Amino acid sequence: MSTIKQFSGIWGELFSWSGSRTRYYDNQMAAGVRETWLIGKAEKAQNFAFRYYELDVSGRSRLEKHAHDHGIMFLHGQGRILLGEEWQDVAQGDVVYIEPNQQHQILNTSQELLGFICVIPAVRVKNNKKVWAEEGLEFRAEITHNNATK
Repeated sequence: MSTIKQFSGIWGELFSWSGSRTRYYDNQMAAGVRETWLIGKAEKAQNFAFRYYELDVSGRSRLEKHAHDHGIMFLHGQGRILLGEEWQDVAQGDVVYIEPNQQHQILNTSQELLGFICVIPAVRVKNNKKVWAEEGLEFRAEITHNNATK
């Protein structure tokens, strides 16, 4: 079934969508990260999952690598991305392809939020089993900058 997630934020200031699923994490692996699922299992997407991320000032994503590839487009802010062994600067409008099994991490190096879209396969292999990309994740109601909690 096709669906539309209406933008409910303020472009350039507050990025949110109706019907989205958001979680916030801040731990040893990642700091100050809001992950919002826009298209995935709930929408019965068969080939891809579409997510929006925000990294707080000095925030960082997990250092990780996966068997699947993914694409990223930066919507606002500035940061750095680790691709393999090399750090590169990224900013609004930049698009990045991360190949399978490539180590990667994203850091916010600016004094504003760093926001980006990330597209991954809808289904992937974890522990030799095919699972939905968002399987097992716990979400909260929509979270805005003003009411985000850890």
